[in-house]
Amino acid sequence: MSQRVTSRSSRTSQLRTRATVLAAGLGVSVALGAGVASAADTTAASGAASAVQAQAAAQAKAAKAEAVKTEKAAKAAAAKKAAEKKAAAEKAAAKKAKPSWVDPVKKYTLSASFAQNGGMWAHKHSGQDFAVPSGTQVVAAHGGTVVKAGGNGAGDGPAYGNAVVIKHGNGTYSQYAHLSKVTVHVGQIVKTGQEIAKSGNTGNSSGPHLHFEIRTTPNYGSAIDPVKFLRAKGVKV
Repeated sequence: MSQRVTSRSSRTSQLRTRATVLAAGLGVSVALGAGVASAADTTAASGAASAVQAQAAAQAKAAKAEAVKTEKAAKAAAAKKAAEKKAAAEKAAAKKAKPSWVDPVKKYTLSASFAQNGGMWAHKHSGQDFAVPSGTQVVAAHGGTVVKAGGNGAGDGPAYGNAVVIKHGNGTYSQYAHLSKVTVHVGQIVKTGQEIAKSGNTGNSSGPHLHFEIRTTPNYGSAIDPVKFLRAKGVKV
């Protein structure tokens, strides 16, 4: 073979080699570009998913906070209602435990009534009789100030025997008569239900009992129906 042929063959071989290398390089570049694009798409998708998750988490947190707030408000409202109910119950219990007016004696039998006719009195009966044994505790039907106390009806006459008169508010007086013993004195302030005397059979009396009056003045002649008065005050006579 001649030298010219050999040289041409060698040059052709070199050209082929270069073409192969360029093709290979171009393939690598294309492959690399595709990989970069794929990675970019994956990153974008991952970022979008993270944003959705963050938003969901924020919404769940807000919903939980609102639920806690609602629960606290409900508990506070329930506690307030319970406190109001308890206060009302305590107030009712206190009112029941400390009534404004009470019976002047306990375990009694009603005998002669107000305005009843009879030979025992010069006029109609001026009060209500509570039949009880002598020595029974007599209490103030309502708080007030003792304005009369002692024998001779405490100034209202011997027919009443030993007696006590208590002044209450609003121009009301209560009178207790035929007592065996007086345990208070004029000017003394007494509370509702406080002992003021012991029942007896003194004065114009046919047997042991308490004569009780409600008056508009401290003196005889101003009496009103005591049973009707007490019942209006909530006392079960």
